[in-house]
Amino acid sequence: MNTNITSELKVGDRFPLTIKRIGINGEGIGFFKHVIVFVPKAVPEDVIVCEIVDLHEKFINGKIHKLRTPSPFRNPDVPELASEVGGLEFAHIKYEDQLKFKADILRESLEKYKPYAYEKYNIKPTVASVQQEKYRNKAQFPIQEVDGKILCGLYKNGTQTLVDLTEMPTQMDLTMSAMRKLVGIIKELGIPVFNPEQKSGILRMIVIRESVEFNKLQVTFITRSPKFIKERQIIEKIQAEIPEVSSISQNINTDDKGSVWGDETKLIWGDEYLQEDINGYIFNLSPRAFLQLNSLQTDKLYDLATQALNPNAEDVLLDAYCGVGTIGITLANRVKHVYGIEIIPEAIEDAKKNAEMNEIKNADYYVGSVDQVYPQLLTDDIHPNAVIVDPPRVGLDGKLIDTLLRHRPEKLVYISCNPSTLAKDLARLTNKYRVEYLQPVDMFPQTPHVETIVKLARR
Repeated sequence: MNTNITSELKVGDRFPLTIKRIGINGEGIGFFKHVIVFVPKAVPEDVIVCEIVDLHEKFINGKIHKLRTPSPFRNPDVPELASEVGGLEFAHIKYEDQLKFKADILRESLEKYKPYAYEKYNIKPTVASVQQEKYRNKAQFPIQEVDGKILCGLYKNGTQTLVDLTEMPTQMDLTMSAMRKLVGIIKELGIPVFNPEQKSGILRMIVIRESVEFNKLQVTFITRSPKFIKERQIIEKIQAEIPEVSSISQNINTDDKGSVWGDETKLIWGDEYLQEDINGYIFNLSPRAFLQLNSLQTDKLYDLATQALNPNAEDVLLDAYCGVGTIGITLANRVKHVYGIEIIPEAIEDAKKNAEMNEIKNADYYVGSVDQVYPQLLTDDIHPNAVIVDPPRVGLDGKLIDTLLRHRPEKLVYISCNPSTLAKDLARLTNKYRVEYLQPVDMFPQTPHVETIVKLARR
């Protein structure tokens, strides 16, 4: 700790603070005697009394004890749930200002990693979401027995305490009403629900995905054992009470501490896939398939990515991290050939079926990590001149960046869901590429998350 300034401070101390900017996780940032202070739910231009939550060598974590002068950016109509559960970290900010702050978060990330000439980058205004509420097409609801009551909803911020939800502002209405009906059916049938204290019960989570185009639901029950008690009865009840459900699966995950999903998913009733329309193409989605959570905004995201790529009939396109083939398939009719790579075998099976279903004949798909398959394609004399990368939150694999810098495809578009890893990757990519522009797109209203499309050109 900086002894001459903060050595006398302790947890619980309070001091006046003016919030200056937004941090990369959406928290407010102020400075107390030149020490940086992070305050969740605070907004630039708030004047607050800050209470210290914990002290670190170079920064302070605080909370709002009292809001003295509210920022003009504050939303006066904040849903009560915003202080309870995740997914509403920006709900206290007016929507038009959320868009500006998302561009600021992108700038903050660039300043941290300093890719070549970042001060001169053209960051376009953030594209607003078609819907600011009720936009999420998928939800994973933990279900637990706590003190004899069945709770289903989301965890309280930063805890494993479950908040029983009847509504969620960002979730689609059909998903929420189906979840509550499912909880009613589970209670009625006496299906054993996970009890975290006793480590007993079978059902641990309900996953619901909604098709906007077809108004159908795909339900997956995540269980702690292969045996699903009263499976037949629950199927019959769902058919009778929630007619929109077209597919029911069971995923088996026996590990109480690990990831949400287990390795084995089996269809127990209905359609193998849920279908969704993206830019006029129909896609089959298995329970674990990745799809952008904001269906209505996905069309816009892909249009902007297409604009950045500027495809033509001679282009050979590499769709890296292709998932179930969504981006490559929507571009296939504009290019000579598409090569898609994805590490998840089920996603590649889905991608092949989706290409076939949409009568796409010029697409090939490969299972494996992009950093291994891409060099193999080059060895096989396949030289993509256009590349779209849409990596997970961890960003691009270092070996993939090596290959891109060696091969230097003429067209390169990066779709990012994490400004920090994007900025870090651009620090390397700008050795051989220049950034033409960055286009932030709001896929997650009411949260600090921002999707960014980057158009890169060879230097």
